[in-house]
Amino acid sequence: MIMKPMVRNNIFLNAHPVGCARETQLQIARADALGAKLAASAAAPRRPGRVLVVGCSTGYGLASRIIAAFSYGASTVGFSFEREPTAVKPGSPGWYANRTFDAEAASRGLFSRTFNVDAFSKEATGLAISAAREGGFAYDLVIYSLASPVRVDPETGVMYRSTIKPIGREYAGKTVDVFSGAISEARILPADEKETAETVKVMGGEDWARWIDELEAAGVLAEGAVTVAYSYVGPRLSWPIYRDGTIGRAKNHLEASAQAIAKRHSARGLEAFVSINKAVVTRASAVIPVIPLYVSTLFKVMKERHIHEDCLDQIARLFDERLYRKDGTSVPLDAEGRIRLDELEMGTSVQEEVSKRLAAASEENLATIADLDGYREDFLRAHGFAVPGVDYDAEVDPLA
Repeated sequence: MIMKPMVRNNIFLNAHPVGCARETQLQIARADALGAKLAASAAAPRRPGRVLVVGCSTGYGLASRIIAAFSYGASTVGFSFEREPTAVKPGSPGWYANRTFDAEAASRGLFSRTFNVDAFSKEATGLAISAAREGGFAYDLVIYSLASPVRVDPETGVMYRSTIKPIGREYAGKTVDVFSGAISEARILPADEKETAETVKVMGGEDWARWIDELEAAGVLAEGAVTVAYSYVGPRLSWPIYRDGTIGRAKNHLEASAQAIAKRHSARGLEAFVSINKAVVTRASAVIPVIPLYVSTLFKVMKERHIHEDCLDQIARLFDERLYRKDGTSVPLDAEGRIRLDELEMGTSVQEEVSKRLAAASEENLATIADLDGYREDFLRAHGFAVPGVDYDAEVDPLA
């Protein structure tokens, strides 16, 4: 079949198998180049060697696994829950990304195991423990990068659903359809207590803590291991729907969990961090009201100033400038104990310029004040479309 993008309300309904594979290969090539630079420079006192990525298939999770393996030569184990392809319907983007990652790792002689299973389940932690025991190693870095609308508690079997809603009052703000360029006002009613609590159950730190506790109890965490979960703060204009909303409540729980995890496992020298990352285009962020308009405007400003970064750039800095510093010094943290990789996005002059442009945003001037084309391209590439070197007029087999 010949595949073209299918999008509805900023939600992608399909993925291009060849494009997803090619996009993953392009990211790996960039990680290779970084690895060559690292090899030519003074080596850091420590490097990632055995890395577990929970939520490994797209966005920051995939970037973390690529940097660990192809820049640092680490063995990796990854978990994600992907839709498998059929003869008439493609799989999810992550299914093709995982398959390509494993093939590329094998071609370099790198250890790689990928499990297509619900990462919230006991089965998943069991498989991670078995993989380490069978390989005769312990994980020295655990990346937790899950973004899911639902979670089944493995202890009770109860399903919880996350929501993206404000708390306490209705939200109203500008949003944009990234393909038509149409600007509209999004209005969202506030969450009730149940919705807020369920969002914390899904997106908070409870499952992250469970993973670390079970890995440690099984003896497959190395002495002095590091674990990192990803989060976002964003500009004040997004706080009513994000940081002060249901998702923000979950992120607060995630940050508190980092401190609790580190304290609980301090005897083994475990370090637990939350990394506040820059706004990028991901499958999850595209459906949050106001975010596409903000991000496309932010892209324009940061590209004009030559400080724009994507997921791979951010994770390369996380490893090189934060977790594995060449001078061997401790990880730099903010006043709340968090790693900050969003310092360029949240710079005062950048935020002032973005706010000024957003206040004047209209459908007539959108192409001038924002980089909607760049946002759209990133969104397409995350699903295997608009990837350089791919013939989109050629027949493709979803199972190939």
